[in-house]
Amino acid sequence: MTDEHPSRRSFLDRAALAGAGIYSEGGLGSAGSTGRGEANLLTCGSHTIMEHLRQGKSPEEACLLALRRIAEKTHLVPRHRDAKGRPRFNVNFTCVDARGRAAWAATWSGSKHVFGDNQGVKIFDSAYLYKRDG
Repeated sequence: MTDEHPSRRSFLDRAALAGAGIYSEGGLGSAGSTGRGEANLLTCGSHTIMEHLRQGKSPEEACLLALRRIAEKTHLVPRHRDAKGRPRFNVNFTCVDARGRAAWAATWSGSKHVFGDNQGVKIFDSAYLYKRDG
């Protein structure tokens, strides 16, 4: 770390662990996330997504599997679980594979993502692990 002003450091300089919040691999794809960073760090979520892509999973399947792994690790911190044992927090993943297929997934229903390409800008509902009550 330098004594340079924090706003002048790159995003990667501030990343606590490569592969957790954002990860790219040539010929395979890229994944990124938002949400509870500590939960993502436990699983190196974006790197986990790349490993699932390597095994032939679709981007959506890969994101949901990474979210499932985060949910399984939630038992380590009881205050982060609801009465049903599900995470109280949300993590969102975005993934684009080398073929250009994109997916978005979240721990909880209700998340939306915006995607733009040469055909315009679209809003998508995210895939999710758990449906919000009510």
